[in-house]
Amino acid sequence: MRREHQQMFRQTIPEFNEGCGRYFLTSGQTSWRQSLRVRPMIGAAGIWEMTWSFSAPDGRATFHFSHQGGEPMVIWRRIGSHRIYRQP
Repeated sequence: MRREHQQMFRQTIPEFNEGCGRYFLTSGQTSWRQSLRVRPMIGAAGIWEMTWSFSAPDGRATFHFSHQGGEPMVIWRRIGSHRIYRQP
């Protein structure tokens, strides 16, 4: 992962975590802020995507949900540019 992507990704985490809290509290009825563009991936069951930038540097990430000790958690799969979609 390029340093630019890493820095931009880290800046999105507080907003993403707020959205996760709302998502889990409402059993998926509340969505994330539109600026993060979080949604399930088409053609990749169980994998979600987040896009925080379409311009240089292109900022995207894929993740899936899991549970540990009965608590929901996010497993980040790929972080980087549009190329991450080749192997989400």
